[in-house]
Amino acid sequence: MMTTTKTTSTRELILRLLKKKGKLTVAEFAEELQITEMAVRRHLNTLERDQIVETTLLRQAMGRPTNIYQLTKSGQETFPRDYAPLALDILNDIQTMYGEDMLEELFQRRKERLSKRYMKRLHHLSFEERIEEFMNIQNELGYMAEYDLDEDGRYWFKQYNCPISRVSQHFTSICQYEQSMLQEILEAEHVSCMMCASNGQDGYCCYKIEK
Repeated sequence: MMTTTKTTSTRELILRLLKKKGKLTVAEFAEELQITEMAVRRHLNTLERDQIVETTLLRQAMGRPTNIYQLTKSGQETFPRDYAPLALDILNDIQTMYGEDMLEELFQRRKERLSKRYMKRLHHLSFEERIEEFMNIQNELGYMAEYDLDEDGRYWFKQYNCPISRVSQHFTSICQYEQSMLQEILEAEHVSCMMCASNGQDGYCCYKIEK
């Protein structure tokens, strides 16, 4: 049996139960949480609407079929997963075993791979449309991106969250490849990195983009 606390919501407990047990019925949730089935259904309906959980119909030998709930892929992603230590260990080992040149080649390959992926969505767009769509892509990846256009026609592209910040703090050259990629996929005249979160002082990354 699980009980709620002031710091753990019923929603969080439902997700934890699904993470631990895999699949549960409404009755099983109600028994574990010691709340009514109606209350359970209310939470599950919200989670299903948000595509965090999904249902399948369980047919039983006797009695009526019942819905059984499990986490979706998006639901699985709500649980913390910190891959930065693993990535740093691997990059450190590559640097030690094969040298700096191999590390730079890896970053170059990453840049080329990302550029191809982004260009599938950008190649047919105008300059400003490319910036807008690149912002959308970065937001899908969790970068919290936005941009402004100043009176001189320069774009200021800001990213308030950097999913690779832990890596970039140790291997700062990866940021140069990000900057180069941005200039390439936007087909910009010049892209300057004005602020960079990897230096530990700036709270976000900011690029000045000139058409």
